[in-house]
Amino acid sequence: MKQYLVFDWGGTLIKYALMNSDAEIIGQSSIPTVPRNADRETFLQTLDSVFEQYREAVSGVAISSPGIIDSAEGIIHAVGVFPYLNECSIREVLQQRWQIPVSIENDGKAAALAELWQGSLKDCESGAVMTIGTAIGGGLVLDGKLRRGKDFFAGEFSGACINIYAPEKPENYWASLGVRGLTDRVARAYGIGPKEMDGHAAFAKINAGEEKALSALKEYTDLFAIAAFNLNIMLDLDRICIGGGISRQPVLIEYLRSSIEDLRNIHPDIVAGTDLPLPKVTACRFFNEANLIGALYHLLYE
Repeated sequence: MKQYLVFDWGGTLIKYALMNSDAEIIGQSSIPTVPRNADRETFLQTLDSVFEQYREAVSGVAISSPGIIDSAEGIIHAVGVFPYLNECSIREVLQQRWQIPVSIENDGKAAALAELWQGSLKDCESGAVMTIGTAIGGGLVLDGKLRRGKDFFAGEFSGACINIYAPEKPENYWASLGVRGLTDRVARAYGIGPKEMDGHAAFAKINAGEEKALSALKEYTDLFAIAAFNLNIMLDLDRICIGGGISRQPVLIEYLRSSIEDLRNIHPDIVAGTDLPLPKVTACRFFNEANLIGALYHLLYE
């Protein structure tokens, strides 16, 4: 069975895995992300150091990356994490460099492809993946296909506004629902600075049933529920899958479902008797591996 080198480029780590065509991970590791103030050649040489370990073993390279990406042509139009790659025809550059087929897909869309291929959206005609990371990434599946949009911008949820009456405030955008949106709330509940609280510490308190931490979680899921509701009202989805590392926490999905049900007592139309559909949410099947699996799918089948 053929093997492939698959990258998941992130803001902190560049993850990579050796995978086969059934999306089985044979081995994986990571290296620190190349800093924003580096240059393109430094970044490419870092990739070279990984590729050379697998050159004789792989039949292609698949990449998941943040940013606005023309996945058909393999061009990165904009990526804040790696500004030296903006407007780079990365597929052409790497294919010339390595003499092997290369593909690239946006990370949120890769996650959606993974869930559509073998995960929690496999049986759905329409659905969405919302990945909780530094911000909110994701992808849309409409009529059984990934929706990219004419500008490859579909599913870039972070730019959506939660509070249209104060659009000048960064905290009023879906991006604020990233991991820090939860950990900062837990930190405030305990009267400590945000740098003193990370995801592991927050969920230690949450899973221990500490009242302050659970209250902060409820505040967070109440906001997230509105975002999911808005998405569902626009698209009437079969399912919304929650991804990212913290989606492994069953209590997050439990509280999010409860916050969604609470909308029945808040939304004026529902309170008045109109039976508006509420979103059905579940955890992604593949969690942190979704980007790798979806990137491989893009290479093999798209």
